[in-house]
Amino acid sequence: MTNLQLFYDPPGVLRLTVDDERSYPKVALYQSSPLRRPGRFLSLLDGKSEEIALVPSLDDLMPESRKVAERELARRYLTAKIQVLTSVRQEFGVTYWHAVTDRGERDFVVQNLSESCLWLSETHLLIIDADNNRFEIPDRGALDTASQRLLDSVL
Repeated sequence: MTNLQLFYDPPGVLRLTVDDERSYPKVALYQSSPLRRPGRFLSLLDGKSEEIALVPSLDDLMPESRKVAERELARRYLTAKIQVLTSVRQEFGVTYWHAVTDRGERDFVVQNLSESCLWLSETHLLIIDADNNRFEIPDRGALDTASQRLLDSVL
């Protein structure tokens, strides 16, 4: 595979050098594969959102670039884990949620449930809100009864 070097310069700005020949001053890293296969099929886009490279696996990167990619993916796909649902209501096709997460209480809005709520397994739910924030219910069965009822009322 081509030698891809990912690094931050200045801090917080992801850059890419390909084979020590071509450098991209600002790139974005996205997970192209389904979210149930993390670290696979990563897409690197330039400042014009054109694909530079598709990386089949994090394992294909050199150790330093892999660390940078893992950090960038963790930042981009930061996911709050829902512990308790305290309120869920629907109005005109929009769903308003209030939840207690591992990052504190959160209010969020989901515009299209069928596209924004993804079952990663029979019990593992990923919710993407209108601002592209991610909320996760790792095990639906681990929620308290009231939270499960609220979830069932909208899904």
